[in-house]
Amino acid sequence: MSEPSTDRRPGSETEPARPRAARDEARPRRHEHRDPQMDVLFDRNPISDRVFESKTDILSLEEVLEALDKVKGLPPLRAAAELFSRLGIERLQASFQRMLASRKDRVIDEFGLDEAFLTPLEPIAKWFHDHYFRVESEGLEHVPDTGRCLLVANHSGTLPYDATMVVTAVRCQHPSHRRVRPLVEDFIYHLPFLGMFMSRVGAVRACQENAQRLLESDHATLVFPEGIKGIGKLYSKRYRLQRFGRGGAVRLAAVTGSPMIPVSIVGAEESMPLLSKVSWLARPLGLPYIPITPTLPWLGALGLIPLPTKWYIDFGEPIPVPDDPEALLHDRVAMNRLNEDLRHAVQRLIDKRLASRPSVFGGIGAALGRAFGGGRGGDTP
Repeated sequence: MSEPSTDRRPGSETEPARPRAARDEARPRRHEHRDPQMDVLFDRNPISDRVFESKTDILSLEEVLEALDKVKGLPPLRAAAELFSRLGIERLQASFQRMLASRKDRVIDEFGLDEAFLTPLEPIAKWFHDHYFRVESEGLEHVPDTGRCLLVANHSGTLPYDATMVVTAVRCQHPSHRRVRPLVEDFIYHLPFLGMFMSRVGAVRACQENAQRLLESDHATLVFPEGIKGIGKLYSKRYRLQRFGRGGAVRLAAVTGSPMIPVSIVGAEESMPLLSKVSWLARPLGLPYIPITPTLPWLGALGLIPLPTKWYIDFGEPIPVPDDPEALLHDRVAMNRLNEDLRHAVQRLIDKRLASRPSVFGGIGAALGRAFGGGRGGDTP
């Protein structure tokens, strides 16, 4: 049996252990450069610590059950069930049959986009855009008809339906019908079949190299700087932007000379409100977390269907790249300042839309009537 080590640091036998706070005070502090303009920015736009999520925000089981009792029988839940019952399975079957019927040689781009695979799916996405979420878009004129541009949006809604709606909005409503290429989280590509499916429909694995190649090929590229923290924030933190990482979007814009277009998405937070989440059970499955929503996991696979909230997508004025991008890339303070300017631009679009939004589920009854030709229908507040 080995004996415990008798090695002691010099002075450890004579000097009593000091508290950690005292040791931290005694440790020489590193001088950090402070940018006066950044101080002015933060003084003008104070950010409360309550904006960002902490571990104490996770709901208990009792709180989750109490929230479920409150949402049972709400008109939006009944309307969603009625919508899918009236939609019928025949339309979905016909779309997938057309998708699978094509066996000819397909042209696939370097990122995996298969136009022949995607085309039959676009009417489904458009139906959800027009009739289920009733998306209203403003500011599409800020998206150029051609050339590279970087769309920077807030991420929300537990599951990434927001990227699909932004892509569909630009594809269907923009005068040039541009195809936007979204960057998606890395964990998606570790799941069976789902990673290949996302590549076939035009999504690209999120990393600096892929994003730079897309922009240098003059694609319109959609990024979510919040990352998984955006769709993983609890409903109590809805529409409060999380940190924009370390300025990856700004770096991309500077390297490729791409204008940054702030985009806000309002309505996704209520479509699948995240009440709580389980992380320890999700890690063995390769997932960042297992969401707990009013319908998931209680309704099984049906819980993946979002509530039919009304969505608004606003495109802001482009933020140009500085005249000297090389200097920006080597100036960490200037990079952080521009990154915060970008974050505040998206947050302002969100706040403006929230202030003018009449209701969360407005117009769902009329949308049902238009979707199925069954009359005007009523309106659900």
